[in-house]
Amino acid sequence: METYIKITQFLLSLSLLIVLHELGHFIPAKLFKTKVEKFYLFFDYKFSLFKKKIGDTVYGIGWIPLGGYVKISGMIDESMDKEQMAQPAQPWEFRSKPAWQRLIIMLGGVTVNFILGIFIYIMMFNVYGDNYVAVDGVKEGFYVDALFEDFGFQDGDKILKVNGEEPFDVLDVNRHLFLREVNSIEVSHMDGNSELIELPEDVGLQMWQSGTMEPFNPRVKAILDSILPNSPAGKAGLLNGDIISEVNGNEIVFWDQFVELVVNNPKDTEMEIVVNRDGVANNFLITPDKDQKLGVYPYVTDFITVSHQDYSFSESIDLGFAKAYWTLKDYMAQFKYVFTKKGATQLGGFIAIGNIFPPSWDWQAFWSITALLSIMLGFMNLLPIPALDGGHVVFTLFEMVSGRKPSDKFLEYAQIAGFIILISLLLFANGNDIYKWLTGQL
Repeated sequence: METYIKITQFLLSLSLLIVLHELGHFIPAKLFKTKVEKFYLFFDYKFSLFKKKIGDTVYGIGWIPLGGYVKISGMIDESMDKEQMAQPAQPWEFRSKPAWQRLIIMLGGVTVNFILGIFIYIMMFNVYGDNYVAVDGVKEGFYVDALFEDFGFQDGDKILKVNGEEPFDVLDVNRHLFLREVNSIEVSHMDGNSELIELPEDVGLQMWQSGTMEPFNPRVKAILDSILPNSPAGKAGLLNGDIISEVNGNEIVFWDQFVELVVNNPKDTEMEIVVNRDGVANNFLITPDKDQKLGVYPYVTDFITVSHQDYSFSESIDLGFAKAYWTLKDYMAQFKYVFTKKGATQLGGFIAIGNIFPPSWDWQAFWSITALLSIMLGFMNLLPIPALDGGHVVFTLFEMVSGRKPSDKFLEYAQIAGFIILISLLLFANGNDIYKWLTGQL
C-alpha cells in the first residue's frame, strides 16, 4: 500500500507540473496567434489513452509518463515534422513570428514553473506556518563527525552562531555547510567555553568527497523508542523505554556512542548489550544484521524542542519568494557535483524521485515536494541543451544578437543531438535506480 501511495503522489505531482509547464508555452503561443496542433499530458507514441480535438488543437493523454508536450506549428521540436518544415512558412506558424515572440513562447514553460514554486511556498507559509529548532532547542548539543572534529568541533557542542548570526533553524547547518558559504561557526563546548571556529573555503567539497553529508546531528540519550519487528533487537527481547548502559563492556550514555560501537562491531559477531529496564540491569547477546544494524530507534522528544511560527499572508509573500530563491540557488550549487565521478553514480531517475514522497498521504509534504520539483524542472529546462527550452532560447538569442537565423537543417541536427543526450541521461539515471534497487541501496 505504501508503494501505491508514493506512486499516486508522484503521478499527481508530475501531471500538475507537466500540464502547467506546457500551458506556459500554450498561452503565449495562442496570444501571438500561433497554431498549436497538440497539447498532451504524457507521450502518445502509437496511441493515446484519451484525445479530443477542440478548435485547431488536439488535447490528449498519452500512455508513456515521461513528460508531456505542446506541438506548435512550424517549430522544429521532438516531433521532427520535416514534411511540414519543407512547406512554405505560413503566418500562423512559429517560424514566421518575430524572434521576441518566439523567445517569450519558449520561456513560458520555465516561467510558470518558477511562479508555481513561489506560489506554493507562499501558500504553505500562510497555511502551515513553519517548524524550526532554535539554537537552544538541542538540549544535549550535537555529536560531530570525525572530519569536523579536525576543524576543532567536539561532541556535545551547541551551535550559537553561523557566519556571525544566530540561525533561525539550527538543524539547517548541515545543508548550509554543503551548499552555501559558511565561513565560521561559534559553538559552546561542554566545558562551558565558547569558541569561534573558522572553516576552510572548500568545506562543501570536503564533505562531498568524504561522504560526510550530516556532520552535525542532535545528541540524544541512549533510550529506545521503537524496535522493528523481526529485527535482531526485536528477536532478542529489547523493549521500548529500555536505557542502554553498556555495549561490550563500554559505558554508554548517548545514542551516538551506541551507534558507533554497533557499526564497528566485527561482522557476524555477537554484542553484549546491557540495558536498564525499570531500574534493573538486563544482559542481552545480539548479532547485528548484514547492514550492521539492530533495528532500533532512539527516543528524541525530551532532547529536541521543535518550535512553530505562524505567518500572515503579507509575511508569507516575502518568505515564499525567499524560499524559492534559496531553493533554486541551493539546487544550482548542488548541480556542480553531478559532473564528478561520484556525482554520476548519485544521479537518480523516476524511482529515486518517487521515493522522495512519504509512504502515507501528507498534503504538506506533497506541496513542499511539488514546489521543489517545479523549481528543479524550471532550472533543468533552462539548460542550453538542444531539445530543451534552454536550447531553443540560446538559438533565438543568437538570432536576436547577430541578426542571423540558424538554418532549419542546423536546427534539425541540433534537435537530434539534444534528443540523444536527453535519452542517454534518462537511461543512465533510471539505470542507476534499477542497479541500486537490485543491490538493496534504494
